[in-house]
Amino acid sequence: MFVDRAKITIRSGKGGNGCVSFRREPFVPEGGPDGGDGGRGGNVIFLADGNMRTLLDFRYKRKYEAENGEDGRKKKQFGKKGEDLIIKVPAGTVVIDDETGLPMYDLVKPGDSFIAAKGGRGGKGNVNFKTPTRQAPNFAEAGGFAKEKTVRLELKLIADVGLIGFPNVGKSTLLSVSTSATPKIANYHFTTLTPNLGVVQIYDSSFVMADIPGLIEGAHEGVGLGLDFLKHVERTRLLIHVIDVSGSEGRDPIEDFEKINQELKAYSEKLASKPQIVAANKMDMAEDEQFERLKEYVEAKGFVVYPMSAPIHQGVQDVLNAAAAMLAAMPLEEEEPIVYYEAEREEEAPDYRDIRCSKEGDVFVLEGKQLTKIFNSTNFNDYGSLRYLYKYIEKNGAIDELKKMGLEEGDIIRIVDYEMEYYDE
Repeated sequence: MFVDRAKITIRSGKGGNGCVSFRREPFVPEGGPDGGDGGRGGNVIFLADGNMRTLLDFRYKRKYEAENGEDGRKKKQFGKKGEDLIIKVPAGTVVIDDETGLPMYDLVKPGDSFIAAKGGRGGKGNVNFKTPTRQAPNFAEAGGFAKEKTVRLELKLIADVGLIGFPNVGKSTLLSVSTSATPKIANYHFTTLTPNLGVVQIYDSSFVMADIPGLIEGAHEGVGLGLDFLKHVERTRLLIHVIDVSGSEGRDPIEDFEKINQELKAYSEKLASKPQIVAANKMDMAEDEQFERLKEYVEAKGFVVYPMSAPIHQGVQDVLNAAAAMLAAMPLEEEEPIVYYEAEREEEAPDYRDIRCSKEGDVFVLEGKQLTKIFNSTNFNDYGSLRYLYKYIEKNGAIDELKKMGLEEGDIIRIVDYEMEYYDE
């Protein structure tokens, strides 16, 4: 089954907590603190795999979690780093942040990779908080938070040439006689339900050709299968527009030509401006006048028309040779600049150290990412640890802000789920 879209939830590993420990060995005077640091949480990494062709695996598993870092231990032993989680996807997959709708990364080539969610930093052990005036710190730092987000995966096929045209005009037949691909071929609309790829070999050169299904009038609005597969044409460098010149489906070949080009333009101006070769197929069923009429009209638009009858291989090589020559002469397209989602480190975010002050009834509430981390590190049975928390709150201006909101001695301040009375020192 060909699956080109998926939505999954990813979660990096939480950083391990720092350790609170003191040396208590015989014959070791003034042992002091020796708590080690916690290990970093594992990252979530996407990797483009050249052997994958579909996003089918993500239909059955929707949540992916990296390993947490281990807590620090005594004797200054660091916790083990959490293992990174590597998620393999087909080359050509775009990873999109679901909340903002912005692409995070475009994994074009096999081997491309990027970190989608960074693991939390390991917390510092109490050995890091020893100072000349604080000889026995009885607290350590909590590990950094795990990052969780929902991402959308969209696969865009990577092909040099895309076959476009109405259903049943012979695109799949052209692909089958030009390559080793074996698409389903039958005399009814939407025989092709998924894109098919094949490699065309011409002497010592080759190119990848894709049969793009589902283009009909209204495809850019979701009619038929068009909206699902128009995006697969975006990465192609050249289009072969296959037209039933015989009109065997009861349609006018010139109208077919115009309607398909209108669909491309409605979907994307860039798509409509791609170079095209027009293949007038089913010549064995057409009158000479039908071909001449189409040729005159299309060439007046600036395109070259090649007569062809794919099932009997008539004219197929001329079309392929023309495509190979055009590809060889075409410069590589410059990618348009893309606005990417900034997957910045949480610790580097502008608001990471901000403390937000609010009031719920008679209770004053303090909130903040760094504040929560320090709160989780606080030993409430140790005066030095409590003072470290208070000094952080005071240094960031939160106490002054609360006083402006009416804070007085004896009022209750809540941090996370802990409430304490305020006393002015």
